[in-house]
Amino acid sequence: MIVGTRTALRGLLSRRAVAGRDPVELAREVVAAGCLVALETGDAGLVGRIRDAGLGSATELTVGTDASPALAALATEAGLSVALAGPATAVDAVDLPDAAVVVPAEAGDAEDRCRALAGRRVRLQPGRGRGATLAFVRCLNVLMAGDGHPGIEVPDPRLIAIAGERAAWNGRPSDSWELVMPYGELVLERRRLVAAGSVVRVTVGGRP
Repeated sequence: MIVGTRTALRGLLSRRAVAGRDPVELAREVVAAGCLVALETGDAGLVGRIRDAGLGSATELTVGTDASPALAALATEAGLSVALAGPATAVDAVDLPDAAVVVPAEAGDAEDRCRALAGRRVRLQPGRGRGATLAFVRCLNVLMAGDGHPGIEVPDPRLIAIAGERAAWNGRPSDSWELVMPYGELVLERRRLVAAGSVVRVTVGGRP
């Protein structure tokens, strides 16, 4: 219960931190701090503004498979990378082999999905509860042992430590994987990780 309360509180603080602020301004701040950007938006105009600000190469746009296919194409043309989110069958039908695939660890087929996708870019999302944490660690083990580029969403220091341990165990160099952290959360931990040479991507919301 305490862990769940702390997670909910951090989420509330994160949402307050970005409320009313320009996503391009936030992205600039994130990049200036030595991090990459995970952009969550359905606004094509914002994608263009990210490009015009010179932030395209540092930004990955999360695109749901229920969104317009043109959005992923626009992002690619603008120099952003793309992460596809949605049901496995819908994601597999999208012809973007260089895109990352978002895999929620709490999905029933998550470990099998990670095994099938272990040679490409995958963003692993944690769930809630002890069972979800165990599933997350199993998926993490699969991805870290693979040849792809895992992006590991980490809402708390414990999972950050586990991700680092698994990367070290598999002999992964720091640029072969990344941590994905919400804006406004674990700021001191994020600074420590960047100073130590870890690749950190910070989620910036921009839904219109």
